[in-house]
Amino acid sequence: MSETPNGANRRSALDAWWRGLATRERVAVGVAAAVLLLYGVWALAVQPAWKTLSTAPARLDRLDAELQAMQGLASDAQQARAQPALSAAQSAAALQIAAERLRDQATLSVQGDRAVLTLAGTDRQALREFLAEARGSARARTIEARVTIAPDGLTGTIVLALGVAS
Repeated sequence: MSETPNGANRRSALDAWWRGLATRERVAVGVAAAVLLLYGVWALAVQPAWKTLSTAPARLDRLDAELQAMQGLASDAQQARAQPALSAAQSAAALQIAAERLRDQATLSVQGDRAVLTLAGTDRQALREFLAEARGSARARTIEARVTIAPDGLTGTIVLALGVAS
């Protein structure tokens, strides 16, 4: 390997500097270099690996919980697909029964194969239960929702498609 004249000058200057140091100073420089090297190895290799190992069990538990939730949803979807499709009339009847539980908080109007639920101060939990029943019993699917949060509850409209196999 050939050195450039500039590189050779640097090398000879470094050698001269090193030879000019006392033994005690050489030891101190060597210890400082070793400390810097150890810190570099720690910062670039050991510490990131250590952090990964320490966070891995919690992360694996969280991912396992997510996987179980997704498998549950997949199972629910399989069961829903296995159910026979309802006609729009059967779906509308089941939806009317579910809407009656909302009392004066919402009104349902059925128009062909669609239903529009108009919310007026509807409780969040009541709407959640209605939508669950709409998906399960009526096999209706939400296709549009315009809902706002008002001081007295939820207001807006939800459009559902009737007689759809989930």
